[in-house]
Parts: sequence; C-alpha cells; structure tokens
Amino acid sequence: MSWRLLATDGKGARFTLYRDGKAIAKIGGAQATSYLDKTGTATSRYALAARDAGAVTWTNGYLSIPLDKPADGRADGEAYSYSANDASVGDLDGDGRYELIVKWYPSIAKDNAFSGYTGATLIDAYTLEGKKLWRINLGPNIRSGAHYTQFMVYDLDGDGKAEIAMKTADGTVDGANRMIGDPHANWTSRDGEVDIQDRTGAKVLPDGRKVSELKGRILKGPEYLTVFDGMTGRALATAPYAPARDPSGDNPGYDQMKATWGDGYGNRSERYLAGVAYLDGHKPNLIFGRGYYARSTVAAWDYRNGKLSMRWLFDSATPGNEKYGGNGNHQLSIADVDGDGRDEVFYGSMVIDDNGKGLWSSGLGHGDAMHLSDLDPTHPGLEKFGVHEVMRMSGNRGAAMLDARTGAILWSTPADKDTGRGIAIDIDPRHPGAEAWASNSRELYDVKGNVIPGGHPRAANFGIWWDGDRLRELLDGKKITKWDWNTASEQVLLDPAGVVSNNGTKANPSLSADILGDWREELVVPSADSSEMRIYTTPIPTGERIVTLMHDPVYRLGVAWQNTAYNQPPHTSYFLGAK
Repeated sequence: MSWRLLATDGKGARFTLYRDGKAIAKIGGAQATSYLDKTGTATSRYALAARDAGAVTWTNGYLSIPLDKPADGRADGEAYSYSANDASVGDLDGDGRYELIVKWYPSIAKDNAFSGYTGATLIDAYTLEGKKLWRINLGPNIRSGAHYTQFMVYDLDGDGKAEIAMKTADGTVDGANRMIGDPHANWTSRDGEVDIQDRTGAKVLPDGRKVSELKGRILKGPEYLTVFDGMTGRALATAPYAPARDPSGDNPGYDQMKATWGDGYGNRSERYLAGVAYLDGHKPNLIFGRGYYARSTVAAWDYRNGKLSMRWLFDSATPGNEKYGGNGNHQLSIADVDGDGRDEVFYGSMVIDDNGKGLWSSGLGHGDAMHLSDLDPTHPGLEKFGVHEVMRMSGNRGAAMLDARTGAILWSTPADKDTGRGIAIDIDPRHPGAEAWASNSRELYDVKGNVIPGGHPRAANFGIWWDGDRLRELLDGKKITKWDWNTASEQVLLDPAGVVSNNGTKANPSLSADILGDWREELVVPSADSSEMRIYTTPIPTGERIVTLMHDPVYRLGVAWQNTAYNQPPHTSYFLGAK
C-alpha cells in the first residue's frame, strides 16, 4: 500500500491504515507513506483514516484501463491502423483524481523530413476506471508525426479542472462533435502538383527537390490554437496560431518559406514545441513554439475568462535576437532559473525570460535531449545537461553541463559527430549530485565532469524513481533497471510482458510520472494490441517520506510537457538523490 503525502498536509501528518474496516497500521509523522501488508489478499479493501480515500488491490500488478481503439482507415489509397501513443494526466472533473489523456497515432505517421500522407491524429480522455469521456479528431489539416501534435493538459483558469490545449486547423472536430474552421477545406499538398502560390506545376523546385517531395505536406491554410474543456472535449476558445508560416499570410510561396525558415517544404517550419509556464508567478500560461533548427519562435498565451490572448511573441529573426537562431532543441523545459519567482522557457541552448525577452544563448546549437534540475547540489541554482548535434556551433562538444541562470559552461565532453542521446540522474551514491553520460561516449561522469571508472549504463533514455531509495532507476522502452555501481552493470527490476514502448527508436513510455501512491513514479504503457493502457506502480516498500512530486512546480510542468516532440523525463526543482 502507498499513498500520497501532499504539500498541503500538516507537518508530521499521521495516518491510520485500515484493511476491510479494521486498523492494521499507524503511520507516524516521520514514516514513509508506504506499508507492506504481508497478510492482505486480492480481495482486501483499504482505507486511510486521515483522508476520505479508499483503494483496491491490483491483482496483476498493474491497473488496466480499457481503450476504445479507432477503426482502421485509408489515406491516398494506403491502409493504416491506430496505436496508442503518448499520454498525459490532469484532473478533468475536479474530484482530486487524475484522468488519462491518450494520443492515437496512425501507422503511416511521418517525421517532418519525409513526404507522404498520414491519417488523422486523435486524442481521447479516460477515467482511471476506463470510462471514455470524449474524442477529438484533429482532422486532415494537422499532419501526424512526432513534431506536429503537442497536447497540454493543465488547469489554465484556476477553476480546479484541467483544460486541454493544442494546435488545430480547418476540419478539427471537438469532443462535442463540433467543427473548427472550414469543414470542407483540405490543404494537403497533392502528388504531381505544386500547390504553393508562386509555383505553377514545375517538375523540379528551385532547390532541385522533386515536386513529389511535397506530397502529403500541409504548407498553407489557416492554423489555430484551441483550448478544450476537460470534461467534454468541447472547444472553449480558438485563436490564430502564432506565428503564421509567413508574416505576409497563411499561404506563403516556396521561396518565401525557404527565406523565412531555411527550407521551402516544411521540415523546419512545421516543428512545434509546447509547455506551460507561470510567467507572472501566479497563473499558468500556455507556451507554443515553432521552429528550432534555424529560426526559433515562441508565443506565450493567457487563457482567462474563457478567452485566449497572446501575451508575447519571441522571434530569433527579430533584429537583436540573431544569437538565438539555431539554438532550439527537440523539446523544452520550464523553470524559474533566475530566482525571481517567475518561470523562464528553456528552449535548448537558449532561454527566454518571463517577459518574452531573450535571457541568454550559449550558442552551442541544436540538440536532441536535455535535462534541467538541481543536478549539482553544491552549485547555486539549477543546472542543464544536454547533448548537441551541430559540431561547428558547439565547438565539437558532444555534451555540456551549464549554469541554468547564466548559460555559462561548467564542463563539457568532446565529440567529432552528432550526439543523439544523453541523460543526467543520480545513479551512484558514492559521488555527490547526478551522474551524466551520452550515447557516443563510453564514459560516465560525476556532476563536476570527472570520469567515474567502469563505463555507463547501456541506454541514455529515461530515468524513473522506482525502488525504495532516492537514487533514480533507468527506464528504456518498457524495461526498468537498477545500476549496480560496484559491478558497473544493470539489474532488471521490471520488464513487463505484453506491452510496448512508443516512437520507434526513441523507445519512450506513454508517460512516466508520480500519479498514484507515494512519491515513486508510475510507468504508463499501452498493451501490444492497444486494447488497454497499463499503469505499473512499484511493489517495493520505501522508508523515505517525501511529498508527492506533482506538488513540485518544475516536476509538474515537466509532466505537462513530457509528450512534446522527443519525450524526456520530468525532473524536480530540487536535488532528489542520495543524501
């Protein structure tokens, strides 16, 4: 049995645990909110005296949430099926419990770098009992792929119920079966034609690309940002997405697109990031970005009194912002990095202040992974560890640890090629702070950049707090392992059968987050046939009494943005590791 210790619980809160109406344990004010009942059975029912809360046992070791798998479809004559993909959580009905929001991916989804048609992306909401609340169909004018659809689940207006926000377009159908925009519009580029206004059927585009490379891309037509009601999926407010593909309008030409974004076929302009931030320190704001390879743009939005309004727009193409260009990542993070009580947007090798002005740019360029937390408890403030791809910008650095407030490089590792993966978490209690490693290096580093002999874990993917200590375990795909620092090897703690990870080689779970029980994190993954979503929680007792991680602001916002592009694990604002 485990239950949450809330930040709002009184100091030294005590609990009495009941099984089938009989008290079986008294939990003192310094004890963990975890208890091993050696005589419990699969039919036992538990309750806590300190709260109006009850629980049932999970006979299979996980909670199964049945899913309503969508029917197969066809796009341009190609058949496709759906699979459950990324997920998020939010309290949609205000009852104090999370609901699950699931993205459905068509099997012909495409990365921006590739042409071709895709099926529609669908978003569902379910209770933890498996009741389907609604389905949103993003329609034919939102392409399916890792970089297109980020869905933010958060209580944006402070009414105690979470909303959902995402990019929409003509033909999006909300959860109440109402259409957004023009229901008949289809802006998808067709094979054998150039449907951008300043080209008229040329067989080869100005940069030598074949016309067919535009097939299936969506390079024109209106774009929107929509906030949906969490309980019903009904669209509450819609505004034009900012920025548009081109300042001159929604239908830029090929040459205009290339001049504005760096290419004319949507590889750079159609890459999006999203998050939630407290820009005034009190109320949440939506953060939606566009572009990061060359031009980087980020808009902040208020949702107040049922209306969407843009607070500010940052653009690396604005005179004076040139040093921010090309410094975005495949994901973002949100935290107060300068200590003023207001959040900043951590966009990779650049940070945007709460007022929409650039705070700093390290100039290290684009990267695929980054981690922002108090990684070094002996260094003031937060630190960022990330990997880099563009060697000419990074100065042949494969990975670097930075001061999150100033962007100063604390230490770095050399590389002569792109570094695709990297992570910083505490896995070895012999060294203060987090350990860090990257995919193209054999070395494991302490938080000061010193090599720890013996090499590093096989994967550099996700971290998860799973067993009873404060060290973080390794999560790669669906497998959880423990790093044995004495033998420099991994010990398997969980490798569930019948489930899969998501997003190909990225091999991430649908979600990893502290959503149930005590402070340890749950693993949320779909079954292999997408008939159910499974929530696995640790069966290991703990002696650590820690407030639920979801009451830490950086962690909670990290769970919100976890589904953004190349998924990354959430981190706390404080050092949670070996003492």
